[in-house]
Amino acid sequence: MYLEIITPETTVFKGEVDSVSVPGVNGDFEMLNNHAAVVSILKQGFVKFTGDISLDNTNKQLFQKNGKSYLYAIDSGTIEMNANEIIVLAD
Repeated sequence: MYLEIITPETTVFKGEVDSVSVPGVNGDFEMLNNHAAVVSILKQGFVKFTGDISLDNTNKQLFQKNGKSYLYAIDSGTIEMNANEIIVLAD
């Protein structure tokens, strides 16, 4: 599954992941490979993703490592998942 996290300034992450969990306005939810198509508004919290991930040095300071997962703090945003591609537009 492919994840892209984009802010107004830059793309902070793009790569293959195993799972993604996000803070939806109606509660947190997780997406795995072959998940149904989703479009949702996000609230303040963390985008959490897992997998065999290697972050480049320029963006490492933006993420918190939590065991095998990485966390990226957001204030709000939107998410779209379709055909195993997830795009998070984050503020």
